[in-house]
Amino acid sequence: MTLTERISEDLKSAMKAGEKLKTETLRSLRAGVIEFEKNGSGKSMTPDDEMKLLMTAAKKRREAIEMYDANNRPELAEKERGELEVINAYLPKQMTREEVEARVKAVIAETGAAGPQDTNKVIPVLMKELKGKADGKMVQEIVKSQLV
Repeated sequence: MTLTERISEDLKSAMKAGEKLKTETLRSLRAGVIEFEKNGSGKSMTPDDEMKLLMTAAKKRREAIEMYDANNRPELAEKERGELEVINAYLPKQMTREEVEARVKAVIAETGAAGPQDTNKVIPVLMKELKGKADGKMVQEIVKSQLV
């Protein structure tokens, strides 16, 4: 089942169950899929494109949560957290910070990175491997802390 089909089925279920937040979130995801398909390139959505769409949507929600928390808007932050939860259900299981740290140490050893100047050797390898499984911001943060 493709992402589009899964979103459509879940959207129907959410509408029937009266789940307002889930319905809104799934509609925004479906809109992203439709926008991709109608962008004029004429190509169909690949699993990589699906992952990119989901990661972008999740990133937007995380940034909004930070912004709302910083501006003392807990009700809006809570809504974004709910939407992020719905989106995370479509993403692969996210790695814990400890798992990412272990992988970063292994890649640093494999590439022979010695200091901050070698960050560009490590990050591309990690991001290719951890795409969709870990937040890029967290990966970058860990790499910088390891390459001191």
